[in-house]
Amino acid sequence: MRDAEAFDNDTDSPAVRRKGGPGVAAVRVRPAEPADSAAIARLIRRAKAEAMPWLAKPHTLTEDEWWAANILLRDHVVKVAAEDGKSSRVVGVLAVSDGWVDQLYIAPAAQGRGIGSHLLREAQGAAPGPLQLWTFQRNHRARAFYEGHGFVAVRETDGDNEENEPDVLYVWRP
Repeated sequence: MRDAEAFDNDTDSPAVRRKGGPGVAAVRVRPAEPADSAAIARLIRRAKAEAMPWLAKPHTLTEDEWWAANILLRDHVVKVAAEDGKSSRVVGVLAVSDGWVDQLYIAPAAQGRGIGSHLLREAQGAAPGPLQLWTFQRNHRARAFYEGHGFVAVRETDGDNEENEPDVLYVWRP
């Protein structure tokens, strides 16, 4: 993964920074910075609330912001997709660690523009071996997205996570 890469929102291919259509800004992928932590926490909360309104919220926004700043950015390789390259306009986040896609969230208003696919392909391209990830069983849109990118469901649980929500383990092999 390059340190900062712009891509065309229409084709999802690396491109010179340019507009992806009327009113749609180019998106730049870059390493997350400490100043991004609050935006990352808010993006994850917003994306979860939109995609999974039934999901329990075990933490406050303040706790999520602390987690993003002190755990996520410390323990993971984190990339953000930012419109116009501004950290205040973070529209996607990818966090990976040793064979895992730990977080992949796209702001609801930015979904359907290829940002998630671009981030996931970057993770797949950088992985020296298989990648694993968890998603909730009821999150059918996420499941279809991951399956469409070559991930295969290998295990389901009855909800042994902090949300008490049944989830599914996916694996992708190069």
